[in-house]
Amino acid sequence: MTVRAVVFDVGNVLYHWNMRKLFAKLIHNVDELDWFLAHVVTEEWHFQHDAGRPLAEMVPERIAEFPAYADHINAYATRFVETIPGPVAGMIALVDALAARKVPIFGITNFGAEFWDQFRPTAPVFDHFTDIIVSGVEKLIKPDPAIYALALRRFGLAPGEGLFVDDRLENIESAAANGFVGHHFKDAETLRSALNALSLLITAP
Repeated sequence: MTVRAVVFDVGNVLYHWNMRKLFAKLIHNVDELDWFLAHVVTEEWHFQHDAGRPLAEMVPERIAEFPAYADHINAYATRFVETIPGPVAGMIALVDALAARKVPIFGITNFGAEFWDQFRPTAPVFDHFTDIIVSGVEKLIKPDPAIYALALRRFGLAPGEGLFVDDRLENIESAAANGFVGHHFKDAETLRSALNALSLLITAP
């Protein structure tokens, strides 16, 4: 099969994501901030929302466990967009270039449904995307093989027709075992070279 479509992850591929960006505004002591991110609002806890658990369950439960940080935990729920400081260098232009060449563009992202509803309106680049599979909506999370099977069906791709771009190696390995050609994302220029090699994007940097 010839690769004819590009399927993007979102976090740290198209847009930076770092919870410290929000909580550094609320906790000014570095040692306390490090402790908070390691014990209270942790990535592991956050990933429950990515997997489909609602904030209405997660937030009160966490506040009950860490009542001194109630305001901070509520801020996680209401100010999540502030954990996304901006696009990864060069990536919006790359998506625009693919769209200009009428390359089909899709997404598979580990993203909580409620947070996706907050973030999506701030990012018009996704207007170029034909479809985006959001883990929190589907209650499937990368690298589960089922999310890639769903993607092939939803996107109308045969095995080998989609290039999947993700920053996490375990997600690339699972995608490659389940019908996608994988690209382990490092930066926009390396991806541009890969797209040129596939004749999807014949452009200079």
